[in-house]
Amino acid sequence: MSSRRCTGDAVGSVGAHRADPRAGVFECGVTIGAGHRREGYAAEAVVMLLCHMFDERRLHKCEARVFAHNEAVLAFQRRLGFVEEGRLRDHVFRGGRPHALVLLGMLGREFAPGHRE
Repeated sequence: MSSRRCTGDAVGSVGAHRADPRAGVFECGVTIGAGHRREGYAAEAVVMLLCHMFDERRLHKCEARVFAHNEAVLAFQRRLGFVEEGRLRDHVFRGGRPHALVLLGMLGREFAPGHRE
């Protein structure tokens, strides 16, 4: 899925990955172009994805992985209702050094009812 402005220009993308219908678990990821951040596109796109995956596909849990140093994205995920479930220390090697990942999760029943309107 791609998030678009009124002009038709792509501002980013959101998607579900590693969906396991048997376990009811999926992972979500979102990317918004630098010139379009803090305009509500990410929240709108993720809420739409969560509504679809929880309500239409009837999956049970959404997971997200975020670099531990990315405080802005961690705060964004928490505002949506994601809860930290763990950390993978020195898990990803990028830019010449290892980085930790924060594992976040949200259960379908935790998804705020106000988001479903």
